[in-house]
Order: sequence, then structure tokens, then C-alpha cells
Amino acid sequence: MSIKTDLQQYTETTSTDAFSLQNSKLLKVRLSDGEIQAKRGSMVAYQGEVKFEHAGSGGMGRMLKKAVSGEGTTLMKMSGSGEVFLADTAQDIHLLYLDDDSVTINGPNLLAFDADIDWDIHRMSGGAAAAMAGGLANMELKGSGWVALLSDGPPVLLDVASAPTFADAQAAITWSSGVSAALKTDMSSKALIGRSSGESLQMAFTGQGWVLVQPSEGRVVVGGGGGGGLGGLLGGG
Repeated sequence: MSIKTDLQQYTETTSTDAFSLQNSKLLKVRLSDGEIQAKRGSMVAYQGEVKFEHAGSGGMGRMLKKAVSGEGTTLMKMSGSGEVFLADTAQDIHLLYLDDDSVTINGPNLLAFDADIDWDIHRMSGGAAAAMAGGLANMELKGSGWVALLSDGPPVLLDVASAPTFADAQAAITWSSGVSAALKTDMSSKALIGRSSGESLQMAFTGQGWVLVQPSEGRVVVGGGGGGGLGGLLGGG
């Protein structure tokens, strides 16, 4: 007996790139040389000989920054040969290729990055507003290679140089190397802006470049796995 099906449309992509989109919600990573780092708990399937291990904090300096800022993503290392499929709560996935450049990312929106890319943690400036946010911090990725980002829904790419640009602190998911970000507060707008308890807290962007904003203030994830907020992401050292 034969089975009639339309499942052929979901056949694995034949792309030979290190990072490629299987679809808008699923990332395919081809492993060869080096270790790929990804959000812990984001693996949904793999084929081949693949080793997974905790990525650690990346040195004492970054460990101290994590302890102070509470920011970062619990990362895992993937090495070996084969293909790994990554996803996080069916969020949209977007690919960037850095060519000796850098990008700043809100920790929960980072899915994976290439072996030749380094990362660090940067605390936001903004005086009293930054203090209200508990020293809001983000991750900077620098080098050459692929970066995979998550957005909760289709985002918008804003040109920072074209006009004064502001965004909700949880909705701004990444911005380019030519852009500076600082926190500001506007108590007069507290009842009008945003949906969370920090409606009056905004991020102000200046410089030459872009910022990517998702149509959401992020997903609340209970327990472990591949998601979370700013305070609960970087695990052990």
C-alpha cells in the first residue's frame, strides 16, 4: 500500500553553507572544523557524530561581568561532523554574516554563532535610567562568521541615522557596530508606552547604522531550556 503525502516539501535543505535556514523557524548548522556555540537547549535534531558540552563563561573577566550584570546566554559547544538543527520556541530566525565586524545583541535573541567569532558583555549607559534597569547589559559579538538571531515575530530594521530612534528595551534585539545605545526614562509617558512594568524605560540609539526591533517584548520562559530573560541566561562558569 502506498501513502499519499505532501511531506516532501519539508525535505532537508541541500545548502552547503555552515549556517542555512531550513525554514523561517529552523536553523541547519553544518559542522566541520572548530566549535559552534549555540543557546543551550536549542538542539531539536542532529545527524552524524556530534559532541555537545557546556561552553562555560569564557574566562575570569567575562565570568565577573556575568556575576555583576546578570546578563548573557547559557551556551553550549557543538563539535564533530554532521548537521545540527536548532530552534527556540518556533521564533523567527535571521542570519547575519560578520566580516571583521561586530554586532550587539540582546542575550535572549542570540541562537548561535560561528567558531571564529568572539563575544563579550557590555553594560548600558544612561545614568539613573540604567540604574532603574539594574545595569542592563547586552552581548557584543566580534569577528568573521555567521550569527543566528531570534525574533518573536517579523522584525523591523530601522535606519538610526535617518531620525532620532528609540525602542522598548526588550524589543530592540540587535544593532550594528556604528550605533551607540543608551537608556533613558520618560515618566510622563509611563501610561502610554510599552506593555511591561517598565513602560517608561526606553533605549535611545545614535550613530550610523541600524537597529532591529521585534514586535514583542520577548517571551517569558518558565524553567530551563532555550529561552529566558535578561537576568536568567548565563549559567555556571
